[in-house]
Amino acid sequence: MAIRRIAVAAASAMLVATIVFAANAHPAYAADKVDCDAVMNELHSGKHAKEVATDLSISTSSVYRCERKAKAAAKAATKTSLQARTGRKVRVHPMTSPAVAASPAMSK
Repeated sequence: MAIRRIAVAAASAMLVATIVFAANAHPAYAADKVDCDAVMNELHSGKHAKEVATDLSISTSSVYRCERKAKAAAKAATKTSLQARTGRKVRVHPMTSPAVAASPAMSK
């Protein structure tokens, strides 16, 4: 009977220790360590994502992540410059092509 209580207490202690260590563990991502400028320079020079990943010793998903960030930054810059030219907030519908969205008639 005493051995059973000790076994239950030990199992409980291990469970609690596991939960405490798991709660304190922070995932480590290398996303901040990837030089996206270098990745984009390589992509713009005509290399494929797999080649860039091999050359820079990163994963292909990191290459695609940098590509998504660059596209999002370009989109934000376009919206900002369009607002600066017109002097007011511009609503662009999701299905509108960029050429139509840039026209002055669309911002009215």
